[in-house]
Amino acid sequence: MTQFDRRRMLAGSFGVATASCFQSITVWAKTKPQGQLLKDKDKILDLPKGFSYKVLDKSGQKMDDGYVSPGRPDGMGCFQLGDDLVLLRNHEMSPSHRDPRPYPTSKDAPKEAYDANGFGGVTRLVLDAKAKTTKSRNLVLTGTHINCAGGVSPWGWLSCEETVAENHGYVFLCDPKANKVQKAQAIKNYGRMNHEAVCIDPADHTAYLSEDRGDSCFYRFVPKDKAKPFGDGRFQAMMVQGEPKKHLSSSKAKVGKTWSVTWIDIPNQDSPHDDLRHRSQAQGAAVVSRGEGLWYADGEVYLVSTDGGPTKTGQIFRYNIAKQTLTLIAQSENPAALDSPDNITVSPSGLVVVAEDGGRTPHLRIIGKEGQIYDLAKNAAGYGEFTGVCFSPDGKTLFANLQVQGLTVAIEGPFESYLKTAEANPNQLS
Repeated sequence: MTQFDRRRMLAGSFGVATASCFQSITVWAKTKPQGQLLKDKDKILDLPKGFSYKVLDKSGQKMDDGYVSPGRPDGMGCFQLGDDLVLLRNHEMSPSHRDPRPYPTSKDAPKEAYDANGFGGVTRLVLDAKAKTTKSRNLVLTGTHINCAGGVSPWGWLSCEETVAENHGYVFLCDPKANKVQKAQAIKNYGRMNHEAVCIDPADHTAYLSEDRGDSCFYRFVPKDKAKPFGDGRFQAMMVQGEPKKHLSSSKAKVGKTWSVTWIDIPNQDSPHDDLRHRSQAQGAAVVSRGEGLWYADGEVYLVSTDGGPTKTGQIFRYNIAKQTLTLIAQSENPAALDSPDNITVSPSGLVVVAEDGGRTPHLRIIGKEGQIYDLAKNAAGYGEFTGVCFSPDGKTLFANLQVQGLTVAIEGPFESYLKTAEANPNQLS
């Protein structure tokens, strides 16, 4: 697939990659040397030489529609909309969280809310595509719980609930063009579970789905009719051929190990009993410990196991759709090099970036072609996970969230040449 076709696929009809801005925080940050990354005097992001960042939004500020920008920003997708870029951004809020809420109490919830007692949801940032400044901000989805990751699609942003409490546990479709809060659209055929992420195969609109559980499975929904992607279809779980119930995350596999896989039908995916993984494994489905980030790129799906591998601090797999094979492409041998990867993204040119949510100093890391791991950014505050990594459709800007700090940032720099330098001089940058 050509680069143009790939970008067009990611964009769908919106140009997907995935309030007024605050002048005091939208200047490109200045840094000074600190080893391989440069120390940020503002203690937000440490970045390599030649890179810079800009803060686009901060939780707790009033948005253009009168609602408050919620706390705990998580999964995020970037869409091209005319001359602007749109970021659709999850908020991993539960009723018990004390982070900023979009509105004070459940009595203030709009009629469009999925559940008046829910304070999770999705917000929309409209950016000037050239200046990377925030033009407007508004609430799109509300009343959901623990909107963790999700995924871009030809139809908009797919936001995932990581809970099955009460009537929750679904994926929701959000429109990048929505300039006000919309009625929630739950996609029940995608199953009910502790959803983490989703990505779409543009060839047939199959949805690949991950589940954040210690004994989770890797799923997909194959629609009967491509033109009706959320209609009737087959819900399936992945199984390793010849090795039923294979526990991929606890295996002693080395990077490069490849398994042939198949898919088994799992009925009643909307079960209220949080038993999808149990029923799937009873039929031989493979186990993935804390399946989290997903991303589709060029006929392959990248899958993150946050606490898999020899040190239980992360593995990254790649599923080849045509060959039906799953390959271990990277894993943590040392938490200092990779600690609990979560969200993952792939640039239009194929650069793989993961966001960490480990307890140690969180980083953004680049995954090299041979499984090498390189530092790209560090949370200079020293705590709080990175989330929401996604590139602009042209691949020149990487967006991310610092969840605990409630910040959404844009990062620019020579991504491709930095990776080439890292691969040529691993002792300097790895």
